Amino acid sequence: MQKKILIIGLVWPEPNSSAAGSHMLHLIELFANTNWDIHFASAASTSPHSADLLSKGISTQEIRLNHSSFDAYVQALNPQVVLFDRFVTEEQFGWRVAEQCPNALRILDTEDLHCLRLARQKAHKQKRDLIPADLFSDVAKREIASILRCDLSLIISEFELDLLQNTFGINHNLLFYLPLLSEPITAKEEASWPKFDVRSDFVFIGNFLHEPNWQTVLYLKQHIWPILSKHIPTANLKIYGAYPPQKALELHKPSERFLVLGRAKSAQEVLQNARVLLAPIPFGAGAKGKLVEAMCCGTPSVTTTMGAESMHGDLPWNGIITDEKNAFVEAAVWLYQNEDNWCKAQKNGVQLVNTRFDKNQFAMPFIDQINYLLEHIATHRATNFIGALLHHHSLQSTKYLSKWIEEKGK
Repeated sequence: MQKKILIIGLVWPEPNSSAAGSHMLHLIELFANTNWDIHFASAASTSPHSADLLSKGISTQEIRLNHSSFDAYVQALNPQVVLFDRFVTEEQFGWRVAEQCPNALRILDTEDLHCLRLARQKAHKQKRDLIPADLFSDVAKREIASILRCDLSLIISEFELDLLQNTFGINHNLLFYLPLLSEPITAKEEASWPKFDVRSDFVFIGNFLHEPNWQTVLYLKQHIWPILSKHIPTANLKIYGAYPPQKALELHKPSERFLVLGRAKSAQEVLQNARVLLAPIPFGAGAKGKLVEAMCCGTPSVTTTMGAESMHGDLPWNGIITDEKNAFVEAAVWLYQNEDNWCKAQKNGVQLVNTRFDKNQFAMPFIDQINYLLEHIATHRATNFIGALLHHHSLQSTKYLSKWIEEKGK
């Protein structure tokens, strides 16, 4: 019998706007390739940039927050698996799923650890190092509770996997490492990339709704480009990203060769035409989709320790990793002006993608884990008493708050 999955999206996926959108479509593809019946629901509004899920054979449903209409919908659908897109979605709908479909396997797609990103953002804003106390925030309590309430949580970063197990004490049976996924790079594809001498300019690309991206653009404008532009007076720095605010557009300075160009029609085209990606990312969490995409386009990068976190293991980076401003500029010049350096970095990127992000390595183990849990769900849940306890209490409090909001709305 064909298995059925319901994915509850925080938003409708926009693969050309963010790595999260691309990652969600890759997850959907994993289930489609193993003949699952896929349903996608969200309480968010669609946009012109939302992926056309219907054309992919996926059923879609608009749902409402704090409304009992979802109960009837999910009960009639009766999926074997429900996947929550980020912990806030599980908070809203997890208790309803547990009530209406108690035997459904509940999976949380974390995307990244929000509590880690926000803790690092706080430390960055206060111009200090991260301290352990930053991690144990109210957001962390909510996010960890959500992980414990679910049967399995997808973790995109090895650093976060370690943090959850060794700092927050989460049992490894509740976690599954699933990195950003990519098609392996073939020799034919590699040969088709634009060569060093036909590429030009530096580039950065990232959704402006994501605070680390905005801070990266500011750092490039204020600290990196004033120095780097003098070393290479023929190059531009092109900034692309969805949803640029007015404050970002005001940084557009053609006279300084600092160009804020908004949403890219094709991120692949933008990256393949650039010679080097600059990503001095100051804080964040998870894995950086822009860096993997650059590797898939044969574009070397200069980034920070934070940018490359959990992405390269023991393998060499496809460029340079440095946290020091002057070293960052020197690395950008070193890659941009020397074809041998650039080609070696490009080869490193191919090795990284094919070793650490090849979807063929992760697809079937993930599906196999889901099938195993479906067959042993009672035993699996019996080993997670704290999760059951949290689910019981959270279900009651969230349930009655939601019902109060619904009644108030009437």
